Amino acid sequence: MSENNPWATPGRDADERRPQDPGHAAPAPPPVGPPAPLGQPTSFGPPASFGPPQQFGPPQSFGPPPQFGPPQSFGPPPQFGPPQSFGPPQVGPPPGWAPPPKPGLIPLRPLTLGDMLGAAFRVFRRNPRTTFGTSLLFSLVSFVVSAAITAGVAYVAIDRVTGALPQNRDAILPGTVAGAIGALLVPLFLTIATQAILQGVFVLETSHQVVGEKMRLGGLLRQARGRIWALIGWVFLLMAATVVGLALVGGVVTLLVLIGNPAGIVSGVLVGLVGLAGIAVVAAWIGTKTSLVPSVLLLERLPLRGAIARSWRLTRHSFWKTFGIIALVAVIVSAASSVASAPVSFLSQIGGGLVEPNGSVGDTSAIVTYLVANLVGQLITVVIGAIGAVVQASTIALLYIDLRIRREALDLELVRYVELRAHGTSQLPDPYRTPGAP
Repeated sequence: MSENNPWATPGRDADERRPQDPGHAAPAPPPVGPPAPLGQPTSFGPPASFGPPQQFGPPQSFGPPPQFGPPQSFGPPPQFGPPQSFGPPQVGPPPGWAPPPKPGLIPLRPLTLGDMLGAAFRVFRRNPRTTFGTSLLFSLVSFVVSAAITAGVAYVAIDRVTGALPQNRDAILPGTVAGAIGALLVPLFLTIATQAILQGVFVLETSHQVVGEKMRLGGLLRQARGRIWALIGWVFLLMAATVVGLALVGGVVTLLVLIGNPAGIVSGVLVGLVGLAGIAVVAAWIGTKTSLVPSVLLLERLPLRGAIARSWRLTRHSFWKTFGIIALVAVIVSAASSVASAPVSFLSQIGGGLVEPNGSVGDTSAIVTYLVANLVGQLITVVIGAIGAVVQASTIALLYIDLRIRREALDLELVRYVELRAHGTSQLPDPYRTPGAP
């Protein structure tokens, strides 16, 4: 029986598939004998003979070696001179890093406290005619008006008390005290108004110096056109808030004092002290949160309500930083004013003693010496205050710019403005303007 599988084992399977012919018998397998015994070497016969070794003869001679002659001379070696000195190694920023651009007042990056303080004083030095001249003019006007009003109110109050009958002096005393308090508030109101207006003007000057520009007072006033009334409205709002707070505390204190008994007087004094402390705390809080309002009014040109909300948002999570920098600059300016006016006060006392050693109160020369020394001291205070107004207003403007750099990447807009100006672009965009503002 044949098998149809084509895959078969060679040898035996092939033989099995070969058809069986009855006439041919299968070859017999070779005889298998017993294995050869181990240990007996197989004999291969004698070794083959290869004959005698072949003779190669004497070695062949190739002649004498070639002569190359004396070595060639190439002349003396070249002289390179003394080694070049490259100087000490230069230490600088790593390659691939570039510092932020500084086109003008500050580097265009988030600012540190040192950057702000140094830049605030540089605003005064870079453009003293516009900054110091304007500040001194406003300060002198404020000083003269305050002195005139205070002197007039004091003269009227003293004349009223001294000219009244003894039995009527108690009745007119509250009105006289109220008039004196009003006279003391006039310098405060004028200071607030002057500081707010100067801050608005110097915000514009600081913003131009940041990008490397200088402005005159006329140009600043033209740029502030249309925003002056909003700035004046903000000043009156501050004055109204101050009057309301002081009037409330003063009214309560007056009512308690008019009771007449010791308990009422003591309660009035305590309420006055606590009330003034509370007003100071609230004023510091609201003043810090709204300290950027003139900057927003002048640079972003938002309406007053929007400017207050904008300042409130910008100072969020930055209250203590803003308050600390403003307070630090105020302390520096106050200390500088005290140090500058102390020698004048000391010399006035010495001069009064030299002019009138006996100390006669009614002597005209002593009075004139006192008035002159006091006037000189006040003028020095006004000059120091004018410088301080520039520094304080510039510091607040730099705080505004720093907060916008940190939160809105204002530095990129400023860099873009500087690059467009360098390329001679005629229509330059306002980098501080809020999109959609009038």
